[in-house]
Amino acid sequence: MARAYLDWNATTPVRAEARAAMIAAMDVVGNPSSVHAEGRAAKALVERARAQVAAAMGADGADIVFVGSATEGAALACAGRGLHCAEVEHDAVTSWCVPDLAVDAQGRVAVPEAAISALQLANSETGVLQDLPQGLAVSDLTQAFGKVPLAFNWLGCDAGLVSAHKLGGPKGVGAVALRRGVDLPAQIKGGGQEMGRRAGTENLIGIAGFGAAAEAAARDLANGVWDEIGQFRNILEKALSALTKDTIFVGKDAARLPNTLCLIAPGWKGETQVMQMDLAGFAVSAGSACSSGKVRASRVLRAMGVEEELAASAIRISIGPGVTEEMVLRFAESWAKHYDRHRARRG
Repeated sequence: MARAYLDWNATTPVRAEARAAMIAAMDVVGNPSSVHAEGRAAKALVERARAQVAAAMGADGADIVFVGSATEGAALACAGRGLHCAEVEHDAVTSWCVPDLAVDAQGRVAVPEAAISALQLANSETGVLQDLPQGLAVSDLTQAFGKVPLAFNWLGCDAGLVSAHKLGGPKGVGAVALRRGVDLPAQIKGGGQEMGRRAGTENLIGIAGFGAAAEAAARDLANGVWDEIGQFRNILEKALSALTKDTIFVGKDAARLPNTLCLIAPGWKGETQVMQMDLAGFAVSAGSACSSGKVRASRVLRAMGVEEELAASAIRISIGPGVTEEMVLRFAESWAKHYDRHRARRG
């Protein structure tokens, strides 16, 4: 039986539109900083992608700075600003901020001073969505971009972080949207590329793929693709509830991404679940892909007040376009069968 990829929050398959744009960009010889015809042709590709990403983000009029990843974008947006955040943020943000903001049991964050705070729009592990206050310094939009309606210009924050490979683009390229007038010092210095905010010759091929993927993702969102995905997530949650008695669904009472389900199977280690499901033909995760291999309970769940033993028994299922109702029901049946075997062994 064919494998089912249910780890879309870690990374997504490359869209056909992005692949075509990258192949075409390979034939463009010029350096985007050169003034001759070849250079201008390369620059035109970068600017087209910049416009595509801006339109998909609802960031027309903002500055879109291309970077190597959302992690690099976090360094550009957060470094040296003395910002505060919560422990539910990605490591890329907590590395530059003081993680002292309060988190409730549903994963929602209280922000007393928006101007000196960073707050994600959606959590990668739980899918929990935040209500962003106006005047926020930085928001990690990486998981929300392309999955829920988003208008950077209406968020009222200084900077927003996004990544291509979370919405069908290539790995190794991201962007920072900056409210017009916000000036951040470059973290990578050298030439004057990207409006002086990120030195280095632009990743022309990756940027072209990012632009095409962003445009296609916006089209999917407008056409209701993610509404159907949300229905499949709910079907999965209902099926698992019917098949097991003690499963805990994290953030169930909060607004969540339509594709994300974080569950806890008490006493069954998340890493073990991931391995057993992998052998059964399903790709899921025990949390953020960037934190894989770290033998400890999820920092996000611990921040939500989940006890360490329970937090260590969590997995994340995240789905996307192409995942079918049959796939999620097949996963539910297989997962429940393995969980029953685990409990029987434990007595």
